[in-house]
Amino acid sequence: MTPNMQKFYIDGAFVDPIESRPLGVVDPATEQVFATISLGTQADVDRAVAAARAAFASFQFTSKEERLALLERLLEVYERRYEDVAQAISREMGSPIARARDSQAYAGLGHLKATIEAFRRFEFDETRGTTRVTHEPVGVVGLITPWNWPLNQIMCKVAPAIAAGCTMVLKPSEIAPVSGIVFAEILHEIGLPKGVFNLVNGTGPEVGAALSSHPDIDMVSFTGSTRAGIDVARNAAATVKRVAQELGGKSANIVLPDADLEVAVSEGVKACFSNTGQSCDAPTRMLVPADRQAEALAIARRTAEPLRVGAPTDVETQIGPLVSDVQFAKVQGLIQAGIDEGATLVIGGTGKPEGLETGYYVKPTVFGDVKPGMRIEREEIFGPVLAIIPYDTLDQAIAIANDTPYGLAAYVQGTDIAEARRVARKLRAGSVYLNYPDWDLFAPFGGYKQSGNGREYADFGLHDFLEIKGIVGYGD
Repeated sequence: MTPNMQKFYIDGAFVDPIESRPLGVVDPATEQVFATISLGTQADVDRAVAAARAAFASFQFTSKEERLALLERLLEVYERRYEDVAQAISREMGSPIARARDSQAYAGLGHLKATIEAFRRFEFDETRGTTRVTHEPVGVVGLITPWNWPLNQIMCKVAPAIAAGCTMVLKPSEIAPVSGIVFAEILHEIGLPKGVFNLVNGTGPEVGAALSSHPDIDMVSFTGSTRAGIDVARNAAATVKRVAQELGGKSANIVLPDADLEVAVSEGVKACFSNTGQSCDAPTRMLVPADRQAEALAIARRTAEPLRVGAPTDVETQIGPLVSDVQFAKVQGLIQAGIDEGATLVIGGTGKPEGLETGYYVKPTVFGDVKPGMRIEREEIFGPVLAIIPYDTLDQAIAIANDTPYGLAAYVQGTDIAEARRVARKLRAGSVYLNYPDWDLFAPFGGYKQSGNGREYADFGLHDFLEIKGIVGYGD
């Protein structure tokens, strides 16, 4: 375990908090505290923001080449510390170690590489007549990241912020903070100028609120629940700071009548259960033609039955525990709601899987005959629970897919690609995935409606951290 667990990273050094406020970090597989961090206060945030503000005075004027060299050095050290990142994520959030390596830790690596490539091609200045249009760093930014994809979201914010010339204060989730501390160690090693990156651990209502309302913070980039995102926006409003948010989701997965049902349903089940169902863009609502629902339910059951639920340390484990007792209780309550409201329980249900009495494990669960308006159809569950909804017409399926306050992602499966594209155009979501494509690190990521605003990934993320200035009369 890193020796810096109870320290914050401020002004280029690991420092003790102003006030000792320890918090135990629980291993969700054992339900035991395995590490202790410190919770920050307004005073710690003030100290970190002051360091970032002082550093911005010079960092904003560093050259593109200087900042690119920092990112390339970050890539080098991140690759060397890769296993440390994977182990931290597996322990703090219960990610199966194989997944922590090939998805969780890789997400940080992949986003860093994509940011570097996009940054190399990015032009900060253009001329329009006699006006020079230039992009400049937005300033000091507050970064608030979640527990479900720790390094994915940290890297999606930190790397483009550095590229843009911003300075920053990061608050990782207090539920899964260890990987963030490892990341701070990586940044310390690369020789980032003092004060450019700062880290203060703490809760959302305290440290998160202090960042989002701070008068010396110019922008807040937040990933988390819609409820918390509303609080961030409200706190930021008084100082009219920019707010970029990636929030909740309840993504529909429309299986078109001509789809290969075996592939569409089986891959949809696996995608829903990926990351133990703890992904904001998971395809949790599968819409299937009503006359093929019985066949779809049989395929879903066959797919879910052999999935291996178990200890994160086992390389064969496919589904680990949920992150916390709070999350476990929420998911159990929603599974019970599905049963109570009359959905057909295809597999799974309430309680823990046999032999896994310790740890926040849930049974991978599939419901059929789900009707619009049921809680499992409306609410973000954030666990391995799939709702299969029958539809009679494609227009009805599209209407059900769009009938949600969320709009982060949607999925379409079909043999006729022209038809799949047509349906995609009608879905109110920031990302639409056709026939389970490979992950594209250069596609924009972000939501419509209550799923947020702004976009992340590659050059889209870089734009979020830049202001646009027009120098009129600049000349040729």
